[in-house]
Amino acid sequence: MTPTNAFAPQPFQPAPFIKRSVIGASIALAIIAFFVFSVNTPRPEWGTFWMVKPLIITPLAGAAGGGATYLVSLLGTQNGWQKALAILVSVVGYIIALWLGIVLGLNGTLWN
Repeated sequence: MTPTNAFAPQPFQPAPFIKRSVIGASIALAIIAFFVFSVNTPRPEWGTFWMVKPLIITPLAGAAGGGATYLVSLLGTQNGWQKALAILVSVVGYIIALWLGIVLGLNGTLWN
């Protein structure tokens, strides 16, 4: 019988990391597009290309949050409560990253 270490870190794999980052960026892009494209008459002081900043910053923050969910999942083991805690930390971390991306993206326009 070979001894196993249940707490050994899992190896990093780029494909799932990129997949979660793309999913996180897609969710963030959909949410920020809803806010940005719902503006019918933007204020003149916002400038002509006011939409560019939120449409770039928010998906980047969503991608960072999505990538962080993968990194947190590497720490979770197969035990029930540890896996549930890892999922909870991942979801809360993604929501915080998304919120910060929305605030930074809309700063100076819709977020005043």
